[in-house]
Amino acid sequence: MRSEKEMMDLLLGFAEQDDRIRLMTLEGSRTNVNIPKDSFQDFDVSYFVTDMRPYLADDSWLRYFGDIIMMQKPDAMDLFEPAKRGYSYLMLFDDYNKVDLTLYTLEDLDEYLRADKLVKVLLDKDKRIKQEIVPTDIDYHVKRPTAKEFDDSCNEFWHVTPYVVKGLCRREILFAIDHLYMILRRELLRMLSWKVGFETGFSLSIGKNYKFLDKYIPEDLWNRLLSTSRLDSCENAWASLFECMQLFREVSREVSELLGCAYPEYDRNVTKYTMDMYEIYRK
Repeated sequence: MRSEKEMMDLLLGFAEQDDRIRLMTLEGSRTNVNIPKDSFQDFDVSYFVTDMRPYLADDSWLRYFGDIIMMQKPDAMDLFEPAKRGYSYLMLFDDYNKVDLTLYTLEDLDEYLRADKLVKVLLDKDKRIKQEIVPTDIDYHVKRPTAKEFDDSCNEFWHVTPYVVKGLCRREILFAIDHLYMILRRELLRMLSWKVGFETGFSLSIGKNYKFLDKYIPEDLWNRLLSTSRLDSCENAWASLFECMQLFREVSREVSELLGCAYPEYDRNVTKYTMDMYEIYRK
């Protein structure tokens, strides 16, 4: 695998020698001092160019960076909605380095800089950047919820719980799994992040997809969270649902006290419904 220096020299060297590229930035985890470095980190690079059309007409220029074994061009796909600005090449090379390279026009620069503070300017041929940009992950810090946001999360969790129950009672396990994993656990993770936020003064990020959550909650709570992922049978899905409900109840009550707002009463009604349906399921 090529080293970080080799890859950065390659990416910067290309930009320096191509007169159409006027500015280059690095973003993502490699600019974040709070993220431990490892070989799995992508190289998230953007080139700001005078004209994108020559690049889009022929992908052969990408060979400069190495032999690509897998590439996705999100903005050329029909199944997924493209970005509003820019054109991206998400590339995995044969030495297993990953480069996510995005082309922007120079007219996109101001909006790009407003959108994300986790940016490092590596090349600015025309001195367009007037003030030094210091990368910061502040935009990704856990945000203190409002009382309305807290209630919305609780409402979503308990409103969707009967859908999981319905799926399990019908033994439509994929339906149940989808609602449990994609909605209930999403709200549980959100609530856990708010708990961490209160405990850390809302001063940090717990990472994309809550990936650093285990560093900020007790081991027993972490293990209980992991147990809600056992969804390979209806019986295990019921157990995961019950644990998910109990965890959400405990954590959201704690958050409600910290926020100084009421915990919703409909928990009791939905829990009774769940247990009544479970008794019918077991017969």
